[in-house]
Amino acid sequence: MFTASANARQSTVQAPDWLLDRPPAGGRSWRRIAFKLAALGGLALLGALWGAAVAFANLNALYLCVSLIGCVFILRDFRIGVVLLILLLPISRSYLFPHAMLGITGLNPFNLLLAGTLGSCLLHGLFDGTLRRFMPRPLLWLYIVPILVAGALGSRRVGDIAPGFFMYDMVAFYDAAGYLRELVAKPLMMVVFALLVGAAVSRSEKPERFLIPTLVSIWVMGAVVVVYFFLSGVALGELASSSSRGFLSALGLHANDLGRLYAVAYALLLFTWAESREPGLRLALLASMALVVVALLLTFSRGAFLGFLVVNGLFLLWRANARTLAFIGLLTAVALLLLPDAVYDRMTTGFGGGLNAISAGRIEGIWLPLLPEVMHSPIYGNGLGSILWSEAMRRTDGVTILGTTHPHNAYLEALLDVGIAGLVLLCAFYAHVWKGFRALSVDPAVSPALRGFYLGATAGLASFLIAALVDSSLAPRSEQAFLWLAIGMMYGQLARRPDHEPGRDR
Repeated sequence: MFTASANARQSTVQAPDWLLDRPPAGGRSWRRIAFKLAALGGLALLGALWGAAVAFANLNALYLCVSLIGCVFILRDFRIGVVLLILLLPISRSYLFPHAMLGITGLNPFNLLLAGTLGSCLLHGLFDGTLRRFMPRPLLWLYIVPILVAGALGSRRVGDIAPGFFMYDMVAFYDAAGYLRELVAKPLMMVVFALLVGAAVSRSEKPERFLIPTLVSIWVMGAVVVVYFFLSGVALGELASSSSRGFLSALGLHANDLGRLYAVAYALLLFTWAESREPGLRLALLASMALVVVALLLTFSRGAFLGFLVVNGLFLLWRANARTLAFIGLLTAVALLLLPDAVYDRMTTGFGGGLNAISAGRIEGIWLPLLPEVMHSPIYGNGLGSILWSEAMRRTDGVTILGTTHPHNAYLEALLDVGIAGLVLLCAFYAHVWKGFRALSVDPAVSPALRGFYLGATAGLASFLIAALVDSSLAPRSEQAFLWLAIGMMYGQLARRPDHEPGRDR
């Protein structure tokens, strides 16, 4: 027995394979061990290099490192990148977000993630045969092409821009390349974002999961203004005055832009809350609405107030039942009791002084002087940003016009930039989007929460188009982030339909 146990111990306790100079047991090889050692060494070297880079380049190197690491995961599944983009997009244009790294303008975390996600999505589409459906044809021909044509026309007029815009640093470019970067490439990044969202939704088993990063993004944008206001110590009455309209510009977005952003976000939250059947989600949506309403009020944007009223009016119109009436009645009662006088004062600014006073001087100071410019090229327009080289801005013979880079009317801007033909195409695109939103809002194959989301997107689109009468643009802008998120989800949802044919809904 002793001999047998000794032999057993001898058979179980053996020297390692590498000491006996024979191939490793279990199929392991020296090549595999060397690969692991090389990988560990590479990680250690990468850590050392990035540590040195952070020491010399501060946080810029850290941002770059995190972005590149994120791109590694994105290559495996581009939907990870889409989630990150949803979280970052609304705040990516603000001063709170880095816009350059290592001294290179445009090299920032958002652009790196966008490029990595786009590359990964295109590779996936190339291998699974869905690449040809990546670009919806209505989006291409009704929206992108008019903007590209107007950009090409305008790039030839950079030398005609009124000198005052350069003297006071009101534009961020000085040549045709900079013009195309700022007025064409950057805005169209919003469209690329929507396309990526659509591709991710079309490949997801539960598209409603994209509501979670959307909620987080809304919370971030709402908290930014609320926290900034409380830290500033500014009184509401002072913030509501016309002289304080640039107060929130320190965040990188004008108060009017933030207000329109919140109006669309509120529409998405309100209708999703009304349709959702999950108590936890409904509670989160209700809390989110409260935050967004507070942030919207702090912008003191009359256009945002108008959009807010439009959204609630459509909610009452489309969901006329006892619960809806009770909700609207409660909301109205709370508003009448809690709204400070500063809000009422802001809403009634200019009343009694005529239409020009109500429009904050837009009619006589901007719109009327710019109307003759439309006739210079009424069919296809004068190019993107044509107000910069308009005769009204360049003349010094007594014609009075406010010094601004935007006409403060999206439809007038479209007439100036893309002409009647372009305006018709852009309006046709938004009509196409409206139709898609409405179709999905009543589709029984879509989950209740998403049906509410798309109905809210319809209301948000309506509020945007009405507010566009006094500001904003029909071309992509930062305050349209949540609207373009909804457009992307719409295209992805339409692509999931069993009866979908390439190009039919896209």
